[in-house]
Amino acid sequence: MSRNMMVFSGTSHPELAVEIANLLGVELGAIKIEKFANSEIYVRFLDSVRGAEVFLIQSLCGDVNETLMELLIMIDAAKRASAASICVVIPHFAYARQDKKSAAREPISAKLVADLLTVAGATRIVTMDLHQGQIQGFFDMPVNHLTALGILADHFASLDLEDPVVVSPDVGRAKVCKKLSGMLGVPLAIMHKDRPEHNAAEITAVIGDVQGKTCIVTDDMIDTAGTITAGAQALLDKGAKAVYLGATHGILSPPARKRISEATVEECVVTNTIAIPEDRTCDKLRVLSVAPMFAAAIKNVYTDGSVSDLFDPDFEF
Repeated sequence: MSRNMMVFSGTSHPELAVEIANLLGVELGAIKIEKFANSEIYVRFLDSVRGAEVFLIQSLCGDVNETLMELLIMIDAAKRASAASICVVIPHFAYARQDKKSAAREPISAKLVADLLTVAGATRIVTMDLHQGQIQGFFDMPVNHLTALGILADHFASLDLEDPVVVSPDVGRAKVCKKLSGMLGVPLAIMHKDRPEHNAAEITAVIGDVQGKTCIVTDDMIDTAGTITAGAQALLDKGAKAVYLGATHGILSPPARKRISEATVEECVVTNTIAIPEDRTCDKLRVLSVAPMFAAAIKNVYTDGSVSDLFDPDFEF
């Protein structure tokens, strides 16, 4: 019997799903997703998925609770329709910041989401730039953890910046930023920050030489942009010549647009793992596509190829 790949999209980011499907040379499968009057979600696959290797593309963004529930119901529907496998492609994995207990009586919500996806019937997860890579261990199934570092590195390299340095926004991000600095062949600096409360940060020190340098500050996500714009200003106060911002996930919750627009930065680069509404964009924002990487990952998963080959600097998407 021949294998059969079928790709379906949820409602959170259909534009990215279409782009991925086009690169794969397939059409998105027909699926009906509706809401009842009481906000309950209804899902029905209009194409038969019996015996198929199903790929469900759903970024957990916008109303993350609604998109998560929609995804769980999609998985359950595919499982009950006798899909041979269900690979869940989650460009942005919500609740990833709640990956450990930082205070008494707190939940570990990332683990809960992993359990929900497992119980629903997912057989594999493909995601990108988790807040902490250890979240892969929350799953009892294969997890392909992609990274946008190469995409960001290619972009910043193309700008031919003068005297650049990669700056980690905090100590926890230093290891990842070290990889980026290695890709670009430039030095690394590290900022130290304190968090007095959620969505607030204070930069207390900068470790490394940024005097007269063009700084590239990257993080896994930009939410309200308070941390990263405060970091940019701290670097300028330390004598940096210019600052560029970068992140994989552009959540851009208000007042991110205002903060980025008013910040003394040259450019803010994010990817399209999350759908960015028009009212959250600004002139300084640049959006890069991750569709080629996800399409290549899906193809390699389906053909039993190596997903790790995608991390090779010489790999061509």
